[in-house]
Parts: sequence; C-alpha cells; structure tokens
Amino acid sequence: MKAANSRRSWRHATAETNPQSEARRCDHPGCDQTAEHRAPRSRDQLDEYYWFCLDHVRAYNSSWDYYAGMPPEAIEAELRRDSTWQRPTWPLGRQGANRRFSFVLDDPFDLFEEAEAEAQTRKARAAATPEDEAMKVLELLPPLTAEGLKARYKALVKRHHPDANGGDKDAEERFKQINQAYHILKTSLDA
Repeated sequence: MKAANSRRSWRHATAETNPQSEARRCDHPGCDQTAEHRAPRSRDQLDEYYWFCLDHVRAYNSSWDYYAGMPPEAIEAELRRDSTWQRPTWPLGRQGANRRFSFVLDDPFDLFEEAEAEAQTRKARAAATPEDEAMKVLELLPPLTAEGLKARYKALVKRHHPDANGGDKDAEERFKQINQAYHILKTSLDA
C-alpha cells in the first residue's frame, strides 16, 4: 500500500519541492516583484515577451502602440489585412460574386430532373429585355446580324401580311408585333 502523499505528478520533481525557484521576476528595471503577466517585446516579435508584475504591465500596455513608426500606407495595409484575419481574399464583381458555378452531377436515377425543369421554366418566365422579346417574336437566335434580321423580317412579313391572309385579325396582330420587334432590333443594331 502506497502512502497518501506519494501521488504522481506531471510536473518536474524540482518544481514540486521548490515552487519559488521557477517564479519570474518583473522585467521592469528596479522591480523585484513576481512577474505573472506577459507583454510582446515589439511589433516584429509578437511571440517574444517581457514579463511584468500587474502594475508594470498596465503601464507598459497603456504606452505601447503597435502602429508606432509605421507610415500611413503601411497602417492602412495592416488594417485591411486584419479585417480578413490576414487571410487572402478574392475580388467580387464580374469575376467573383456574379459568377455562376455549374456543377455536373451524375444523376442515374433522374432525381434532379424535376428541379432542372422547374429552373428552366423560371428562367423562361424571367423578365427579359425588349431585345430578347423581339428576338422571340422574330424567332431568331443570337448572334444577330443586320442581314439575318432583314431576311427574317421579310420572310415573316410575307407570311403574316393582312392582305396575304384575307384580312385575318390574328394575322394583323402578328404583323404588328413583327414590325415592332423589327424596329426594336434594328435600333439596337444601329446603336
């Protein structure tokens, strides 16, 4: 049976026997108090410390300025790096936030087919520009050229002219839509 005071400890044997031997003294000149508080030595040596007593660490901290001696440009750069925890960042905008990522999924059971069809329907219902609507009316696909526009317009006018359809009101409405679409696209091409 072991004695009650012979417990094992992770500390070194000398530390158990003489706890005062490892006590640090304050690094402030002329102070002999125990140093329990650390403070960085400089901006360039943030992992090396001075050890101070409570009174001297308070005095050191109140007078210490991380940015002392740095030009304004360097301070601004440091603040910007600190706002992202000094991690790299990438620009937003054309190349960043507006970029749509497309993922190709292997979907052997067609689990996502319904979602894809719904997305296509939403996209079709989305508000299009007048030029897009005009392209639909004239049944054109991009890229649009002046020659292609003119040829398509002539073909549709011949087919939907009210005189060619015996005064049909539906053909007359379609003819008006074709004319309006042609003028929208011609204006956008001329601009």
